[in-house]
Amino acid sequence: MQDLMMADSLNITMIMEYAEQIAADVEIVSILSNAQHHRYTYADAFRRVRQLANALDHLQIDAGEPVATLAWNDYRHFELYYAAPCSGRICHTINPRLFPEQIAYIIQHAQNRIVFLDPQFIPLLEQLQHQLPAVRHYVALCAADDLPGSSLPNLISYETLISEHPDTYSWPDVDERTPSGLCYTSGTTGNPKGVLYSHRSTVLHTLAGSLPEATGLSGDDVVLPIVPMFHVNAWGIPYSAAIAGSKLVLPGNKAGDGATLTALINEERVSYALGVPTVWLALLNHLETTGTHIPSLRRAVSGGSACPLSLIERMRAQDITLEVGWGMTETSPLGSYNRHKSWYSQLPEDRRNRQLTSAGRQVFGIRLRIIDDTGRPLPPDGQTAGALQARGPWVAAGYFGSAPIAGWFDTGDVATIDPHGYVHIVDRTKDVIKSGGEWISSIDIENAVMAHPAVLEAAVIGLPHPNWGERPVLIVVPRQDGAPEPSELLEFLKGRIAKWWLPDACLLAATLPHTATGKVSKKELREQYRHIQWPA
Repeated sequence: MQDLMMADSLNITMIMEYAEQIAADVEIVSILSNAQHHRYTYADAFRRVRQLANALDHLQIDAGEPVATLAWNDYRHFELYYAAPCSGRICHTINPRLFPEQIAYIIQHAQNRIVFLDPQFIPLLEQLQHQLPAVRHYVALCAADDLPGSSLPNLISYETLISEHPDTYSWPDVDERTPSGLCYTSGTTGNPKGVLYSHRSTVLHTLAGSLPEATGLSGDDVVLPIVPMFHVNAWGIPYSAAIAGSKLVLPGNKAGDGATLTALINEERVSYALGVPTVWLALLNHLETTGTHIPSLRRAVSGGSACPLSLIERMRAQDITLEVGWGMTETSPLGSYNRHKSWYSQLPEDRRNRQLTSAGRQVFGIRLRIIDDTGRPLPPDGQTAGALQARGPWVAAGYFGSAPIAGWFDTGDVATIDPHGYVHIVDRTKDVIKSGGEWISSIDIENAVMAHPAVLEAAVIGLPHPNWGERPVLIVVPRQDGAPEPSELLEFLKGRIAKWWLPDACLLAATLPHTATGKVSKKELREQYRHIQWPA
């Protein structure tokens, strides 16, 4: 027996057509590189999306072909998010913060024939153009008057390109298993690896991410994705904001500036924002230094790296609920979300604090489990730690151009899962410290020391030790208003972490190295401090 339901494909065109109907007059606001505001509506956006789809046809970019972008969060990038996949092509976002040789590798590996780029990245591609023989078209995301002179062949402005084409388009009935997006990992170990999303995976990810247990967006929200659109689809917000009918505020390249974010949040009355911990630290430092307030911002989410309790508490002091999300490029990215519950307040303080900093529960559609070194599943008792694995309709089953992955996907994280499904990330597998045969969580030490008022940023790495295999080293960036003594920081940690977890060395640094996705690069730190002299 077969079902009697209609077999309409789950594709991004459904999202676009729905948003154009229910949110036609809702605003999309962008901050441009010259700090000017650009405003238009979803209806305006999708009219231009149809022009762009016609332009791609005119340039003979084939169905199934990746359309590369090197761009910040703004309205033209938003238009590419829809025109490419809805016309049967692939939106291939590239992280401009990667090393130039990685960017060249990605463009070559994906065999991009067209690249859309913000004008500020033109010099970068001018240097790389001789390594990119497949590229035939370069499109600068600007108006004709703002197009700089360049040695890039066939360079044209975006506005010139789309102005020549009509705003009507007959969208193909794209099968839901058709590839829709391509994003490469940051390549911290070896070359970047491509994750190829489908229309089906993207639509299901959008629906699950919009549930009340996750972002819970509605048409009353004003959403600010500070997380970049060039990495993991800005955590899905260009699609989930559309189906919710939320006003969308795109910050351009000003995401790391606390003063600019404060002004933007207040001017546009942003109610929900998404970013990494370093963004929230910059925002809080500005608010606390200037005494400014952002009353419209009720909720925010922190992802990308561990969120310290002190950050959640400082945001609470600003009347902002800071939630934690977990995911990765290979999970589209949403895997779990910590939507604060009223029962948290009934827990003892230590358990409540641990609950607030957990990665939350797996969202509907995702299955998570932990395993031991032999591959045996471990109990979800909240105590036993193991390698975290994932399955689900928006989890990668392999990498672009490589053999498929069988079974569950290894996330590279070490975690515990409690009986209610809450995930606590202990560490990255490559960052967990093995001392005397036992695990030490660098994340828990970092979260503890971040509560010290003189600490701006902190990282803990494990380095070889003659007696214990590895021992933890604490590296701290102090606040500008006074550097603490290393002995003071170690004393501060006593009673906050297990005694045998106390770092054997504490060092002060002016800055910490970060990866292209904003995470602290512990690989660089381990190399930098590999010759440390242990105290007697």
